Amino acid sequence: MTSTLSVAVIGAGMGGLATAAALRRSGHEVTVYEQASRFLRLGAGIQIGCNAMHVLRGLGLEDRLRAEAFYPRSWNNKNWQTGEVRFDALFGPTAEQRYGAPYLLAHRGDLHTALHSAVPDDVLRLGHTLVGLDDRGVDGVRLRFSNGAEAVADAVIAADGVHSMVRRELFGEDTANFTGRIAYRTVFPADLLGGYELDECTKWWGEDRHIVIYYVRPDRSEVYFVTSQPEPGFTVESWSAKGDMDDLRAAFEGFHPQVQHVLKACPDVHKWALVDRDPLPEWSRGHVTLLGDACHPMTPYMAQGAAMAIEDAAVLARILGPVTDRAGVPEAFRRFHATRSPRTSRIQLTSRKNTWLRDPMDVDWVYSYNAWDAPLAA
Repeated sequence: MTSTLSVAVIGAGMGGLATAAALRRSGHEVTVYEQASRFLRLGAGIQIGCNAMHVLRGLGLEDRLRAEAFYPRSWNNKNWQTGEVRFDALFGPTAEQRYGAPYLLAHRGDLHTALHSAVPDDVLRLGHTLVGLDDRGVDGVRLRFSNGAEAVADAVIAADGVHSMVRRELFGEDTANFTGRIAYRTVFPADLLGGYELDECTKWWGEDRHIVIYYVRPDRSEVYFVTSQPEPGFTVESWSAKGDMDDLRAAFEGFHPQVQHVLKACPDVHKWALVDRDPLPEWSRGHVTLLGDACHPMTPYMAQGAAMAIEDAAVLARILGPVTDRAGVPEAFRRFHATRSPRTSRIQLTSRKNTWLRDPMDVDWVYSYNAWDAPLAA
């Protein structure tokens, strides 16, 4: 018997880094394996909901994120053409008082860098692409990487994304649900707007498409937007695939002047196909579990994908933290799934509808959740 576990985390995205940081705080020995050779500040924004901020506060990152992210008054939802308000979902001090944590809008790269700061470099193994794993029970899980490296861990947590290699190893091949819709997104300097003032955060709802626009820096120096519109034939899922600005502008012709001004100022954009998966009946086998997008990928319409992975990290650390022997790992992973699956499944299926905040609704069930003290499954 050992007093701590050796834990391998596969993937150094938001969920992987949050998990590593949380598990280190619980005393376990953690190593993070990431296929990329370096981290990039990708051009995308991210909404950090009050529920995610509770976890990030527990990881010691709140002050840094407050200093680097934008603090919006609300998430406003408006008619695509007239600008008529459908639902002005208040955030700012109102939400912070109600939910006990702020709602922030950030550059995705800044959030990732903050999480990276909570995980020492000496536990990161960049350039490690997992190609095989073998759960040998009492002898641990053996991992093999494409660079020839091998490792053995008491527990493996796969935070390796929507196309998870570990999910295929555990449960076989499956097919992502291509929604028939695409998204354009980018971050660009607000100076390109020529002094034009934007709403702080608005989703412009069209009949079969929408665009969300918000600032990602406290000084309003960077603007982010993300769209969703039908394009059934496009199935490329890549952070780097470029979109055509003329096509994008044509797709939103007739939208409100604020939208037109943003699209006219934008120099370039990325494009990717939107996918999700149905909720999985189980996330783990033996000493290996999935986490985040690897087990509950979702459409971006609630801005909760990364938040769910960050919540996962805190809950898993609470459950796995007291485990001191690898024999206790399988039951801890089953308990993790039993605790988290009802919530992540509900958010997956709610997000898929793309009606979140379109009209007045109850939002407390999403933003009031605190993963550090939420009830755990028996």
